[in-house]
Amino acid sequence: MIDALHQLADELREEGGLLANTVREDGAQPQPHGEAVAARGATYPLLVEAIREGYLQHYASGRVVRPEDPDLALLAGDRLYALGLERLAALGDLAAVGRLADLISLSAQVHAEGEPARADAIWDAGAAALGDGR
Repeated sequence: MIDALHQLADELREEGGLLANTVREDGAQPQPHGEAVAARGATYPLLVEAIREGYLQHYASGRVVRPEDPDLALLAGDRLYALGLERLAALGDLAAVGRLADLISLSAQVHAEGEPARADAIWDAGAAALGDGR
């Protein structure tokens, strides 16, 4: 599998702008969600990891994008969500767009309920379901 996080980092640097200056790479990073969807095609790991990175900007620390400004982190998260969902829509996989939008929404809900550990389980299940085409 192509390293989706390195590919994401390269694309953000090439794109330029504010996010390009926040890209950091610290060696190997776990990519279980991208790996879960790899059987769907080469594009899926990148877009799922972009959406995951967007989620991490909102609720934790990113693996690739690490802005020092919390407001920029929120904007980066929105940009990364959009990047992944846009690519998925371009593939014509509207069912997967809906599933990932639900995943984003459920993750936000459990954080609002003060149960962030549930978000990890939701992400694991969501990526596995998307990988299986469910």
